[in-house]
Amino acid sequence: MGPKSVLLICGDYMEDYEAMVPFQALQAYGLTVHAVCPGKKVGDLCRTSIHQDSGHQTFSEMRGHNFVLNATFDEVEASSYDGLVLPGGRAPEYLAHNASVVELVTKFSSAGKPITSICHSQLILAAAGALKGRECTAYPPVGPTLVAAGAHWVQPESLATTVVDGNLISAPSYFGHREFIHHFVKALGGTITGSNKKILFLCGDYMEDYEVAVPFQSLQALGCHADAVCPEKKAGDICPTAVHDFEGDQTYSEKPGHDFVLTATYDDLDASSYDALVIPGGRSPEYLALNESVIAMVKHFMETKKPVASICHGQLILAAAGVLKGRKCTAYPAVKLNVVLSGATWLEPDPIDHCYTDGNLVTGAAWPGHPQFISQFMALLGIQVSF
Repeated sequence: MGPKSVLLICGDYMEDYEAMVPFQALQAYGLTVHAVCPGKKVGDLCRTSIHQDSGHQTFSEMRGHNFVLNATFDEVEASSYDGLVLPGGRAPEYLAHNASVVELVTKFSSAGKPITSICHSQLILAAAGALKGRECTAYPPVGPTLVAAGAHWVQPESLATTVVDGNLISAPSYFGHREFIHHFVKALGGTITGSNKKILFLCGDYMEDYEVAVPFQSLQALGCHADAVCPEKKAGDICPTAVHDFEGDQTYSEKPGHDFVLTATYDDLDASSYDALVIPGGRSPEYLALNESVIAMVKHFMETKKPVASICHGQLILAAAGVLKGRKCTAYPAVKLNVVLSGATWLEPDPIDHCYTDGNLVTGAAWPGHPQFISQFMALLGIQVSF
């Protein structure tokens, strides 16, 4: 067990980011996180949903990744954990009617342990009687129910709003993860040092959804300044992402992911002003590797020995930049040929979540390795989280 342990209560069609980002971020920080779902056991799947504003009067929904549970609901005790995470999405609508879930949440609340609740999951807190007299926010349509439960409703100024009232941390959506997760770490007694870093994310259309969002929001939650750029795009533009999953086929499946909002303009970029570079995987590296300005930027980071973290197919860009010769490197197995032909020593990702550090370079094979990937990158950046 890590220095602190956290329980994450899952359900089918919970929001994809709202489950996986805190799940992997907290592990990267050194916490033990157990994900459970009533009626399911360790190794079972929960389906997730992708919720976002698509220009309609309410959010749209698409199928997300399959989330693998790592603990069994019937075997957990509230007394074994230091904090609780409740993802949003549609799952809380039925979990709020599950007596075992309500009882478990009530124990966390009664003990005054830190609880994070996002989007629709405040419905579970309402069912547990944990909101009376408490300040709380949520996805706006949930507000009337929380008021009826006795909460002091805080209308979110934006979907990134975060409200802290004692041990309770609430937010309306995954756009609030930066503050939401940061406050949870503090509530658990965490101290963050060395996070005054400026980090660049090299994005492209159909990069893998998790492989950009999880490290981006994890590093933001630590206090880093993270910028996301894409060639021929500017701040505020979006990159569509791809959900790559492992569903029993001979290669990964693909579904549409979230739209990822860029934070800076590529043409205004001064690479020398950044401390480190992250290259997400997915399909975007296939065409980004052909872009001369991208290659020049990647060479800058590698030649100046700044920390670089690349995952999945991102190593296609490193290979094209000629910066892997003599390096030890892993990647998604289908990229092995490119890595070997570029003069690198291939490191087998066995299991698939195994990541490696060689000098200033961190490489991983796929998003299941994010806890190691982010943790090793933090080590290069000199960022520490202590409890």
